[in-house]
Amino acid sequence: MTFNKQSAAVDDPVAKLREWVEAILIAVVLALFIRSFVVQAFKIPSGSMLETLQIGDHLLVSRFAYDLKVPFTDISILSTGDPQHGDVIVFEYPEDPSKDFIKRVIGVPGDTIEIKNKIVYRNGEALIEPYVRHSDPRILPSRRDFVATFTVPEGQYFVLGDNRDDSRDSRFWGFVGRDAIVGKALVLYWSWNGEDMSVRWNRIGDLVE
Repeated sequence: MTFNKQSAAVDDPVAKLREWVEAILIAVVLALFIRSFVVQAFKIPSGSMLETLQIGDHLLVSRFAYDLKVPFTDISILSTGDPQHGDVIVFEYPEDPSKDFIKRVIGVPGDTIEIKNKIVYRNGEALIEPYVRHSDPRILPSRRDFVATFTVPEGQYFVLGDNRDDSRDSRFWGFVGRDAIVGKALVLYWSWNGEDMSVRWNRIGDLVE
């Protein structure tokens, strides 16, 4: 009687279990690596970035656009760049770091910012912001529509929502620290309209700009 060692090895349940465990561990390690260093998925739950980002949009955020960080920490291993004017970024909410917010960078360190009658002035010049939505025609004598001139401190960023009349942002809770930035929004990979339970096919694949 002949005995096929190769066949026996293949049929060995312990060997099969080991192969499955190895495959799962490799998949987990790759997923953690991608999430920590490459891209991370986020869902938009509110309308503070309308019309740029819709409620129900799902987007990928580049985690290496500005830094490579130690996984699950804010410790930067390597700086790969700095946020620029107009970048849409995800960051830890300053008043509750367990929450992630998404806004647009309006002021970088050293910029002087002022808001008058809803118009943002950066370094003395009025910004042209085609992405901004104003849902309220009123001009209110509050921080929503007026902010006295200030200078953005070193290591801090001034961010605003595109839905300017309905966004809680740096006008109300202050600056975003450089080390609190998670990454830069890249592309929409899914978009679901919860009101009529439909897929927004025309938005899938759009770059976030």
